[in-house]
Amino acid sequence: MSQERLNNSILENLPPEVIKPAYDRSEVTTGIVHLGIGAFHRAHQAWYTENRITAGEKDWGIVGASLRSAGVRDQLVPQNGLYSVVEKSNAGTKVQIVGAVSDVYVAPESPQQLLELLAQESVRIVSLTITEKGYCHDPASGNLNPQHPDVVHDLENPQQPKSALGFIVGALQLRKERGLPGFTVLSCDNLPSNGHLLGRVLSQYAEKVDSELATWIADNTTTPATMVDRIVPATTDEDRNELESILGCRDEAAVMAEPFSQWVVEDNFLRGRPEWDKAGAMFVDDVEVYELIKLRLLNGSHSMLAYSGYLAGCETVADVMAEPAFNKLALHFMQTEATTSIDVPADFDIAAYQAQLIERFENRALRHRTWQIAMDGSQKIPQRWLGTLRQQLANDGPIDVVSFALANWIRYVSAVDEQGNEIEVSDPLAAELKALCDQYKSQGARKLAAAFLAFTPVFGDDLRESARLQEKLSDWLQKLETEGTLACARKYFAEI
Repeated sequence: MSQERLNNSILENLPPEVIKPAYDRSEVTTGIVHLGIGAFHRAHQAWYTENRITAGEKDWGIVGASLRSAGVRDQLVPQNGLYSVVEKSNAGTKVQIVGAVSDVYVAPESPQQLLELLAQESVRIVSLTITEKGYCHDPASGNLNPQHPDVVHDLENPQQPKSALGFIVGALQLRKERGLPGFTVLSCDNLPSNGHLLGRVLSQYAEKVDSELATWIADNTTTPATMVDRIVPATTDEDRNELESILGCRDEAAVMAEPFSQWVVEDNFLRGRPEWDKAGAMFVDDVEVYELIKLRLLNGSHSMLAYSGYLAGCETVADVMAEPAFNKLALHFMQTEATTSIDVPADFDIAAYQAQLIERFENRALRHRTWQIAMDGSQKIPQRWLGTLRQQLANDGPIDVVSFALANWIRYVSAVDEQGNEIEVSDPLAAELKALCDQYKSQGARKLAAAFLAFTPVFGDDLRESARLQEKLSDWLQKLETEGTLACARKYFAEI
């Protein structure tokens, strides 16, 4: 195994079929700071930005920041920020080296250094992929959670923040004091109206710091909405070893991705932006309908397949899709429940989009683990399923599949699978959800369903009032308990 890491000095020695940066990296200056520089950002926004730097837009280089751990910094910095995007499909593999990222900061190691970076005038965009839970909000209401431990900490320790909100507001305060302009704050997370939500929680946080600052921030920032889409599974050692045999050197920061990529962006930038549209992004006045289509069809189906597939013993999404019952169920859910909850634009070919999603889920070259998709369900479910559910309940429409999905999620967060084995549930509310299961499971499916629908951090205050939903959810919980997930999928959805 090669001991040499990917770095600037060996770029020219890489195989000719590998796409390499076609520009002088020393000429690139920082215009973007990205908070939460995980695999998705590296395969998506940084990949689009690489295209524009290659085209000559060299003032849009990226410095990344990890808000929690040093893992990504330790992968990227020894490689001069270089990493591979490995596109994998049933047709083969394509490797591109991305050079858009010049450095990575680790916020807990030096929060003051990150605040100063964010306060630099050359930084015109601060972008985010911090996952749903990183917004320190109440998912049911969309408002700032003032009791969130990071919010409490940051308000008391403004020079040593932990949260993205604390860093952004702290940096904007420095800019105000120094007479510098603000910046665009660009959410790239899977949240409905992510720009509006980000603007709201930033404003609510800033008000707690200083109302005059909050007014200045409102006048000196924009928070465009975005919709992002690319399947980026976690990179495994097997992936890295396979890539090493192609490159002839070690890339610890490599990311795996499908060929498909989509980015829809509200064109509302304070101080310019890269011409990402020339790299395939779409700039629009209103992102919301595209976002709903993606959240409810792609993300909604993905989560449904993840929970039911995991309980059925499937390790990856492609494994789930290889089971005909689940394959049919995914398309059925999109057609009958998710799509009919949205006012789809007349010029958008929704049938083609549905077929494309099925094909993407069937990609066996990407090992996208059901367990990975199942993470943080309490934060994802309000966006991915509950909008569909509320719309269908209001219209007396079908709720069979979304109720089946919810029942599987409840089984999943019980932390015990159908064989009695422990499930490692990764969720900020894992303890509370398991406690609900433990408390009510012995009282029967109806009591368990009622207890979950009354759990306001996920379901809000309204869904507990639906007798139809209570009945459907308790019915599925009972069937899953006695028959199991796979048997239920095969038996009750056989005629779709």
